[in-house]
Amino acid sequence: MRQYVQVPTVEQEKAYDYNSALEPRPCMCLGVCCCCAALRPRYKRLVDNIFPEDPKDGLVKADMEKLTFYAVSAPEKLDRIGAYLAERLSRDVVRHRYGYVLIAMEALDQLLMACHSQSIKPFVESFLHMVAKLLESGEPKLQVLGTNSFVKFANIEEDTPSYHRRYDFFVSQFSAMCHSCDHDPEIQTEIRIAGIRGIQGVVRKTVNDELRATIWEPQHMDKIVPSLLFNMQKIEDIDRIGPPSSPTGGEKEENPALLAENCFRELLGRATYGNMNNAVRPVFAHLDHHRLWDPNEFAVSCFKIIMYSIQAQYSHHVIQEILGHLDVRKRDSPRVRAGIIQVLLEAVAIAAKGSVGPTVLEVFNTLLKHLRISVEFELGDRRSSAGSATFSTSSKESDERIVQNAIIQTIGFFGSNLPDYQRSEIMMFIMGKVPVLGTISQSLDTSHLGDLGTRRIQIMLLRSLLMVTSGYKATTVTNALPPPFLDPLLSPSLMEDSELRQLVLEVLHNLIDRHDNRAKLRGIRIIPDVSDLKIKRDKISRQDVSFMKKHGQQLYRHIYLGCKEEDNVQKNFELLFTSLALTTIELANEEVVIDLIRLAIALQDIAIINEDNLPMFNRCGVMALVAAYLNFLSQMIAVPAFCQHVSKVIETRSLEASYFLPETIFKDKCNLPKSLEKHEKDLFFLTNKIAESLGGSGYSVERLSVPYVPQVTDEDRLSRRKSIVDTVSIQVDILPGNNTDDKIDNTEEITFEALKKAIDNNGLEEQEKEKRRLVIEKFQKAPFEEIAAQCETKANLLHDRLAQILELTIRPPPSPSGTMTITAGHAHYQSVPVYEMKFPDLCVY
Repeated sequence: MRQYVQVPTVEQEKAYDYNSALEPRPCMCLGVCCCCAALRPRYKRLVDNIFPEDPKDGLVKADMEKLTFYAVSAPEKLDRIGAYLAERLSRDVVRHRYGYVLIAMEALDQLLMACHSQSIKPFVESFLHMVAKLLESGEPKLQVLGTNSFVKFANIEEDTPSYHRRYDFFVSQFSAMCHSCDHDPEIQTEIRIAGIRGIQGVVRKTVNDELRATIWEPQHMDKIVPSLLFNMQKIEDIDRIGPPSSPTGGEKEENPALLAENCFRELLGRATYGNMNNAVRPVFAHLDHHRLWDPNEFAVSCFKIIMYSIQAQYSHHVIQEILGHLDVRKRDSPRVRAGIIQVLLEAVAIAAKGSVGPTVLEVFNTLLKHLRISVEFELGDRRSSAGSATFSTSSKESDERIVQNAIIQTIGFFGSNLPDYQRSEIMMFIMGKVPVLGTISQSLDTSHLGDLGTRRIQIMLLRSLLMVTSGYKATTVTNALPPPFLDPLLSPSLMEDSELRQLVLEVLHNLIDRHDNRAKLRGIRIIPDVSDLKIKRDKISRQDVSFMKKHGQQLYRHIYLGCKEEDNVQKNFELLFTSLALTTIELANEEVVIDLIRLAIALQDIAIINEDNLPMFNRCGVMALVAAYLNFLSQMIAVPAFCQHVSKVIETRSLEASYFLPETIFKDKCNLPKSLEKHEKDLFFLTNKIAESLGGSGYSVERLSVPYVPQVTDEDRLSRRKSIVDTVSIQVDILPGNNTDDKIDNTEEITFEALKKAIDNNGLEEQEKEKRRLVIEKFQKAPFEEIAAQCETKANLLHDRLAQILELTIRPPPSPSGTMTITAGHAHYQSVPVYEMKFPDLCVY
């Protein structure tokens, strides 16, 4: 008779285990053996019956139905059924009896799909144990079989989560399968597809339950994401954006790249606020490790997938991560940084259409910081290669230019997609970063870059500002050009270079032109009929009139000084013409028209008198600019006499001095005159004739007789350029000149004749009367802005001299904190004891 040993209840999975060591020798009768076989547990007998004698016959369906009915009727037996099946499967795997392995997994799958009670959880443990055995076997067929079973299990929705269940092993194993390098391409593809499907199953099983041990932890994401990206690199259509296309089921199963992309999209689509960063950071590690930033096609496609897959409100997380990675890689090669910035551009282009979050200023601040770093690198390479122009150095400089252009393009694209209220803030923010002499702002530190570096930074920032202002439409010019923005924009610090002046004028055009007329005015020329241009304009609003009263002199002054620069080229004159024309269209009332005519006559005087010793090309260019603008202005205000005078001068010039017209002077080969002093008055626009023509049409022409004088600002005295005070003839009677020659001339020998002249008062009285008459005439005819500008200049000079006097005479009282002394460039404080301080008598009692 067979003997059985009872197992302790703790070892439930080996309950009623058969002990072969106690079995006697086979000398019993057959009937006794058959009787003892019936003593085995019923679940074991049911499990054994589903296995045929020949594994080729497959699962015994009738017995499988009995086992399923038994498992459903007695769910408490599921754990034992699972343990016994796992025991048989482990034995068959070791013995390489793969037919029985297939039958066991088929039985497990059917039991798993049939039973949906809470008692299924112990059975699941046995099931996962068997799947792990198959994945560890190293046999491709068994690995695929285990993956398929796991995917079926992942699609089952459990009633309650199992908090103790973890999938660490499966994440590692499926990730390793994604990197399969089998010699047979078909087997390699099969294993990789199985690994991707396994990862997809893990994601679906765990990603929705936040209380369960989640796969969003960094140790899991560092395996899952690179595995998917490794297979996505094989994709052919790299530039695909937006939602994925809908390939057929066969394509998904046969193409690991498509399957990996779909899994990656599904993973990102399930990401939430707390785990978004953990899903994105491994992407950067993968791109860095495989050096995929240069070229960056795959990196761009990855982040397009990310931005389209995640929820819109989480877009700013991705942008923050890209900016942080750009900071980390700021010392890398220019092409790597350009690749990261290009990725940022693509991400920003998608995020700007939705929610960008609080990262707007952070994006611009980081990009401007890297713009400065790029300029530093470019200048450093240029200094290191001084005297030895090597190919490597020139290539580095060109690469840095690529970085700078990428940054500017990103800034412009991001800014152009922002709403107007945010765009105005960004304009102020960028303008505050521009290094301007004499202003206290948050500008970029360029002190260590020198003049060349500062100018380079100014050009880069103005190009960025030009991109942001493109397409900006403000209701009033006051909103588009507030004083904190206009003052640094029109600063003399931004007039030291031809390219700087061009950028400033283009920014002004973007902000002033509210009716898209700039394209119609492109190029400086004599327009035969302005009505053919179909200029769009509205009635000047009160806000615009107020703006011109407050800031019109700044605009005139900028144009006036811009015409006097020696390095002007044709583009500068074209932009100056467009500035005058747009000001006429958008901001001109009768007073502004008179001021613009005075400005045009002053520009003509610049070319004729030539106090600044301008080249002949510049002088003729200014004359052509005045002709083109007065032709445009006369047709805009439609005063026949004014139009007739302008047309007559232009016709005379075309016959006698064609180099005074834009069509001739800006040609490649133009014969320039040797001087302009011998030209007749018929070639010039005359103030008296313009006044006569406009006076008959109701214009107030008294101010036309007063020459235009630019407004003087405080920055002129701080600027390194030639001060406007030196170029404009303003009589200042407060301080004596600093020139030694003037001092010598003013010292006059005292003789009898000199004393006699001093006693005679008749001549002095006549001089005083003449001075009074001139002053009265100036206050009667000159515009208020000019009078205010002259008074302000005198007041500034008085203030400076008073400050010098006070500095010499008034000493600060001693302080207990001490007085500051500077030695060797360092500040030291010398403390003064209180008992040694001398107080006034009124303060002591």
